Amino acid sequence: MKLKDKIMKQKWQGFVNFIHSLHPVRMVALGYLSYVTVGWLLLALPFCHATDAVSGLDALFTSTSAVSTTGLVTISIGTNYNLLGQIIILMLIQIGGLGYMTFGSFVILTRSAVLSERRRQIGKAVFSMPEDFRIDKFIRSVITFTLVTELAGASALFLAFTHAGIEAPAWPALFHSVSAFCTAGLGLYDNSFERLRGNVSVNVILGILSYLGAIGFIVFVDVWRRIIGRTSRLTLTTHIILVTTAWVSFVAIALFFMTEPSIQALPPYERLTAACFQVMTSITTVGFNTIPIDRLSQASLLLIILLMIVGASPAGTGGGLKTTTFTAIWGVIRSSILGREKLTFWGKEIPEERIRVAVASLGFYAGTLILGCYLLALTESVSFEGLLFESASALGTVGLSTGITAQLTPIGKLILIGLMFIGRLGPLAFGIALFLPPGKSDEPGREDLAV
Repeated sequence: MKLKDKIMKQKWQGFVNFIHSLHPVRMVALGYLSYVTVGWLLLALPFCHATDAVSGLDALFTSTSAVSTTGLVTISIGTNYNLLGQIIILMLIQIGGLGYMTFGSFVILTRSAVLSERRRQIGKAVFSMPEDFRIDKFIRSVITFTLVTELAGASALFLAFTHAGIEAPAWPALFHSVSAFCTAGLGLYDNSFERLRGNVSVNVILGILSYLGAIGFIVFVDVWRRIIGRTSRLTLTTHIILVTTAWVSFVAIALFFMTEPSIQALPPYERLTAACFQVMTSITTVGFNTIPIDRLSQASLLLIILLMIVGASPAGTGGGLKTTTFTAIWGVIRSSILGREKLTFWGKEIPEERIRVAVASLGFYAGTLILGCYLLALTESVSFEGLLFESASALGTVGLSTGITAQLTPIGKLILIGLMFIGRLGPLAFGIALFLPPGKSDEPGREDLAV
């Protein structure tokens, strides 16, 4: 018996040593994979279903969509899952939105004063934190801010849903508040919020929650430190995130408002609300919609694809290429046209390493998108624009669809599952985790994932 115990102890120690030898980015990948797997097993249980229409592949797809905070679905959540199944989905959304390191680190912080060096390394990989940010205080602020924001959003939605005549509004208000803040886009209504297109209150509440989640936790910590006088100015990263998000949103809203034919006949305020909401849902990657996506013009579909590719911001709950990467690439193009050797924003020079990572991230993202679309084209009999839109939505963890998700073949659904998982982890981080030599566990530089 003692020999058996000794062997088991050695095997366990070997497993622990293996885990500790992994690069932090690879640890993050394994963490998300474990959550997807557990969610898949739970959602496949019959007592979580309201109908018999949920297959094992549907459960895997839903679990991946929830953990990756994407929002694409092959079956109706409100119809095919009972309350227990919906609660599990909501928990997966929450875990996916905050990241597995937040919860693991928060549990440790409640029992000890500090985090291990290993968890600080993984935390920096997950949150893309500047060097002067303390991960332990940062995680506490993330948890507090998230819970307060989601509860406030749920309360506001409860009042708005009640006024709009939504039946039993408490659970839908909580579910959609968490889904909006985590930019998941998963909802209990098959047509998303199309019936509330003209409801300004609901549109504004969902928009605020989505932007708060998408612009990133670093921004909130930075702004709070500025308010309480800890710092004299906002960081360059915060400036870039806020300015880029604002400019891209305003320009896209103007274009969508003026050029989309399907909203031209709407009353002016409803037309503006629809344009604002659809741009918001694309740039934040939340994935809700108030107008049918399959009825949009090709120009609007292309605009939305571009917004989904740009995506949210680092350390936020959204996906996409990230606004900081987009800004860095734009800066490189501008500097080349103007003949400048160095890239600067607001008088501050951007490190060459940051630029290289931005270019690599763009290349990996574009390559992943092209490969995903190509594979779908081999297996599906759908228009190319539909496949491109679906691929961009999955990789950007957006969840908008022209209505073809449920019609895809099993292989096509598996391809989307892969794109959603890569999109949540981040194409560049996925590449690092996949191709990094075994045993390399050096801490990634703060610029490695900040873009």
